[in-house]
Amino acid sequence: MTGKLATLSARRLALALGIMALIFSSAPSAPKRLHQSSGLIRAQMQSLLSLYGADAVTLDRNARDYKSLEEIKWQGRPGSVNQTATVFGDPTKAGMYVTLLKRGPDDWSEPHTHPNDRYITVLSGTMLIGTGSNFDKKNVVAMGPGGMIHDIAGQVHYDGTGPEGMVIEIVGMGPAARMEPKK
Repeated sequence: MTGKLATLSARRLALALGIMALIFSSAPSAPKRLHQSSGLIRAQMQSLLSLYGADAVTLDRNARDYKSLEEIKWQGRPGSVNQTATVFGDPTKAGMYVTLLKRGPDDWSEPHTHPNDRYITVLSGTMLIGTGSNFDKKNVVAMGPGGMIHDIAGQVHYDGTGPEGMVIEIVGMGPAARMEPKK
């Protein structure tokens, strides 16, 4: 009898996992499956899980905070089509921050420095990076999605975008600033 009970339990578990996989992967809005503000699993999924004795999960946002892409608030930059979004922290204050920067096609910065180290990951598009005070679009390295850059504090650099623009993630310690190089 124990063998039959174990087989029945395994079949139910396999059925539940199969249904969950279909629910998560079949709809085009799969990333929106989680309730964005509270961390709870949406009602349809919660009902399915309760059939199999599973409980809905609530995360302690003081232990692990998170944001979905839909929660990111993009802001325009004065005099530019570029946009920024602060994901975590505050780049104007002391402490770690994470921001996103969206730049349009063929957009270039002049040579500049930053007071603190910054770590950049290219999320989409192409970031063209150069170093030194002499701005030269032909003396750059192209970094595509997944490329990682370490801006070293006080070192002069410049950057631009390819024809498709780019989106990058910047992680650093605030307060963040952009400074003109010393001459």
